[in-house]
Amino acid sequence: MKKPVVALVGRPNVGKSTLFNRLVGTKIAIIDDVPGITRDRIYGDVKFGNYNFHLIDTGGIDISNESFNNEIKIQAEIAISEADVIVFVVDGKEGITTNDLVVKDMLLKSGKKIIVAINKTDSKLARDNVYDFYELGFDNYINISAEQNEGIYELLTAITSDFGELTEEDDDAIKFSIIGRPNVGKSSLVNAILNEERVIVSNVAGTTRDAIDTPFNYHDEKFVVIDTAGMRKKGKIYETVEKYSLLRSMKAIDRSDVCLLVIDANEGIIEHDKHIAGYAIEAGKPIIIVVNKWDKVDNKDEQMRKFTKNIRNNFQFMPYAPIVYLSALTRKRIHTLMPQVIKVYQNSTKQIATNLINNCIKDAYDLNLPPSYKGKRLKIYFCNQAAIKPPTFNIQVNNKGLVHFSYARYLENKIRESFDFEGTPIILQFKNKGEQDI
Repeated sequence: MKKPVVALVGRPNVGKSTLFNRLVGTKIAIIDDVPGITRDRIYGDVKFGNYNFHLIDTGGIDISNESFNNEIKIQAEIAISEADVIVFVVDGKEGITTNDLVVKDMLLKSGKKIIVAINKTDSKLARDNVYDFYELGFDNYINISAEQNEGIYELLTAITSDFGELTEEDDDAIKFSIIGRPNVGKSSLVNAILNEERVIVSNVAGTTRDAIDTPFNYHDEKFVVIDTAGMRKKGKIYETVEKYSLLRSMKAIDRSDVCLLVIDANEGIIEHDKHIAGYAIEAGKPIIIVVNKWDKVDNKDEQMRKFTKNIRNNFQFMPYAPIVYLSALTRKRIHTLMPQVIKVYQNSTKQIATNLINNCIKDAYDLNLPPSYKGKRLKIYFCNQAAIKPPTFNIQVNNKGLVHFSYARYLENKIRESFDFEGTPIILQFKNKGEQDI
């Protein structure tokens, strides 16, 4: 099942950013009474019941002649084209405006599912204006107050009502995405894997605008390689289509079973490489670090030792990620990549018998008792594996508030010493005895 995309669209100052923060649950969007303060789309993830979806907050669409408004309109059009559901946010206090009619015309052309969220209906004036919005001609209207948290459950119910119809093809194929900064050789790597010129390769950064799926067979197994547009720092994105590439890359990560983070051997590691890896880790995806353009490096053995040390220093949050050195251009060492993809995928789907994981955790506990806190010490009663992709373990304890992050990390390291989970994150969920899964 793919993760759907929902876009918040509307004119300036109707409360889209407030609604975005309410749905996502964190204050990511900038909120200001000045119309048009949200100029770039902002991305977040929303969980509601059994559903998860991407949420896009777009800049307010205005027909005035301010220089950036045309760009905002184009960005909104791109977001609309990608979204599965569009929430048209209007201001109940002000009633219908000319800008609302402009947005209406854009949405009617899209052919997408549209939900009109009439915001600020906690006021009497807004309640009096509600029925005026039915003139817009859409089918679904929800009265909400993003600020007062009214109508949000009803809105989420309407948003997710058709999500069961969204399916993903080739579920039996192993999907892996090629992620990284622009111009690190992602498209060349796809060509090397496929051994043919299937995608456009150029020295111009950002040539690949869209995420491109290419199915292929390797040793009689089905795979899909997903080439993504290069992820750029937010402050360095100038073209509207490039601003859109981040969303597509994030979607590619979500659809992937394994992520390949490509690093340029000549340029080395920069901070943004770590940010990109962070997207994959937050999504719970296995990851392989691919150091490309290795053909241009002299004294390869010595440089490999130095580069590996540098990677481990910079990516301390994922010490389990394997490193592959290759040259996509010359195809040197390309044969080392696919076996690693298969291994990492298998590790992410590995299931450990309950008696084995319990013995591992018990031995780790006996070897290193957790420190006591205010006369109380953490006790571990039972452990079992609850999920795969990524491997997730439930650990029953006397008081999960006594679990220090350093002790959780210690237990994870002991699990990794006992079982091969190279390449994949693992999740430890501490639960008080008798606590049920949510």
